[in-house]
Amino acid sequence: MTTRPSKQLDTFPNPKTARDYHIQFECPEFTCLCPMTGQPDFATIFIDYVPDQLCVELKSLKLYLWSYRDEGAFHEAVTNKICDDLVAAIAPRSITVTGKFWVRGGITTSVVVTHAK
Repeated sequence: MTTRPSKQLDTFPNPKTARDYHIQFECPEFTCLCPMTGQPDFATIFIDYVPDQLCVELKSLKLYLWSYRDEGAFHEAVTNKICDDLVAAIAPRSITVTGKFWVRGGITTSVVVTHAK
């Protein structure tokens, strides 16, 4: 497996499909670029999902999040895109993706995106 940024999210079979359980990730080193100024935006991305048939593999998730470092994206757009891409890859029973963006101009931003089957 590569160690370069990638939009590919690898998966593996859910080991316990008969049970609802939560998988939670905290990703405190997320960065993207402000599409207006080109300056870096920093965030912690929280992912909480109930898997169905598939789970997301952690290294691919890390490389996926890393792929945003050089991309311009509004907070709302990037948080929704992360949720959409995870839904497309693993079709979870439910998922919540939260982007908690660091202060910019005296304002912090949190974006919470949910999806359920």
